[in-house]
Formats: sequence, structure tokens, C-alpha cells
Amino acid sequence: MSDDGSIVTKAKVEKYLALTAEARAKATPVAESEEDVARLASMMRMCDDYQADAKHFLDQGDLVRAFGAINYAHAWIDAAVRIGLMDGHDDDRLFTLP
Repeated sequence: MSDDGSIVTKAKVEKYLALTAEARAKATPVAESEEDVARLASMMRMCDDYQADAKHFLDQGDLVRAFGAINYAHAWIDAAVRIGLMDGHDDDRLFTLP
């Protein structure tokens, strides 16, 4: 059976877990002020928490919640790059660049 994109599968969740891990590893902090460093730390904590939630839901077999959580996780990284707190190194596959 082919995946037409409308079905959440374990393989799809695992694909996005890997994509988010790749983005998390690639993006580097560029925040300079104490306030921006604190904002970035909060954003990355949210990313890490949602990524952990996604793994938990996947382990429980709850693919819909796992897929939702990993997309939230990636959005936190993407947002940090988009607003200039992290450098996405011109990677428009992993990030929505400014």
C-alpha cells in the first residue's frame, strides 16, 4: 500500500523526528543580548519537550499525537531561525528562511 500523504504512519513520524533532529543539530545560536539568549533557550526547551512528547506518543502507538508534536517541535526551531535568534545556514529545506 502506498502512502498518499493523508495517512499518518510510523514511518512518517520517524521521518519527521529525523528531520527535526537534523534541524536541531544544524541551526546555531546567534542571539547576543541576555534577553535574546533567554528567549532562545525557552524556545529550544519547547522544541526539546515537544520532540520528547512525539517520541513518547510514538512509543504508545498514538501516531496522530506523535505527528502533531514533532511538527510543533520543528516549528519552534524554524521560528528561532526565522526571527534571527539562530542561523539556519541558508538551508531552505530545513527552515523557512528570513
